[in-house]
Amino acid sequence: MTRGVITGVSVSHTLATVEEIESAAPAEPETATAALAARTGVSEAVVLVTCNRAEAYVVTDTASAGDEALADFATEVREGAVTRFGHEEAIRHLMRVACGLESLVLGEDQIIGQVKESLERGQEQGTIGPVLEEAMLKAVHVGERARTETAINEGTVSMGSAAVELAAREAELTGETALVLGAGEMGTLVARALEGAGVDHLFVANRTLMNAEHVAQDVTVDAEAIALADVPAAIDEASVVVTATGAPETVLEASVFEGTEAVCVDIARPRDIDPATNELPGLVVHDIDDLEAVTEQAHASRRAEARRVEAMIDTEFNRLLTSFKRARADDAISGMYEGAERMKSRELDRALTKLEAQGELNEDQRETVEAMADSLVSQLLAPPTKSLREAAVEDDWDTIRTAMALFDPTTDMADTGTPDTAEGEAGGDSV
Repeated sequence: MTRGVITGVSVSHTLATVEEIESAAPAEPETATAALAARTGVSEAVVLVTCNRAEAYVVTDTASAGDEALADFATEVREGAVTRFGHEEAIRHLMRVACGLESLVLGEDQIIGQVKESLERGQEQGTIGPVLEEAMLKAVHVGERARTETAINEGTVSMGSAAVELAAREAELTGETALVLGAGEMGTLVARALEGAGVDHLFVANRTLMNAEHVAQDVTVDAEAIALADVPAAIDEASVVVTATGAPETVLEASVFEGTEAVCVDIARPRDIDPATNELPGLVVHDIDDLEAVTEQAHASRRAEARRVEAMIDTEFNRLLTSFKRARADDAISGMYEGAERMKSRELDRALTKLEAQGELNEDQRETVEAMADSLVSQLLAPPTKSLREAAVEDDWDTIRTAMALFDPTTDMADTGTPDTAEGEAGGDSV
């Protein structure tokens, strides 16, 4: 079985704007994955799309072929916002992504599920083969280890969760009615956090009602999507209001809150709630600056845990590379044995033909000659088999070429998939 190298490309929040990520993200990841897999030279492909990243990975015989296959990904995004990965960098990056080290919120849990979904989608489509499957399974494995063996995901660090925690410090949320203004990613996180806090009823308001309906359907608590025109009535019923729109100006004027007793948390920038509401009696208003105290301690703790996760990734990364290299050595060894078997069969037939001409062979004599041939092949190939496995672990592809040339002279080494020096240096190990 011929293996290859992984090549990856990423547009994420670390370098790109929200608009650039949206531009890079294919509307239908399944279609984009299938298109990549259909390209010449691509044996495997997968696309990973989340709110904060759009990434694609392919497996090809050489790194240059992988670069060519991904050349059209994110062409409208400025080069400075695009990160490209060679083989080893792609493997390590996938592990970091699954562990939440590359997330906007350090250690967040949602990303590992999204990696699993991309893996399962690729498996169902048939675009993921042994190389990407092993790499992604290892990424999921180390991501799960990170969350069970460290505290990388403990403490409140997301704005949505922090907003609800801040509201809970001011008022009892269990059994109450809450209003979420905004149906983007942050609004969704707030709705989930309010559900977890035990609210009894939830209003979700947004300029586009369909988006509000999506958020309302995302939670199991009694939730109702409403238009912006219905927000004043919802505020009268709600004891907690959390706003998280992307509006460029104030959405809720102070007059909307007159006579209302509620806790309001405005996590939009610029603010959704008129600052004049701070003067209204019976109203507690927090903005995004007030969340810093809630999140900073958790951030510090997660940064410390991230160092433990990095060490975990190093260990799992080395294990995976060793596994890949052993598999590659096994491919080479298999080819060597196939060549030796062809030579053995040819020479055995010649020898038996000559012996038959000298006098009829009985079955026992024939079996003795065949056993001797098998023994010679096994003994001759045992040392190079050991050397091949050691050479693969040490990236010594010259030894692999030499062994293959010596023991399988009918095989053109250019067809074995072994990377030449230039490709090996540019794109990492071939696996």
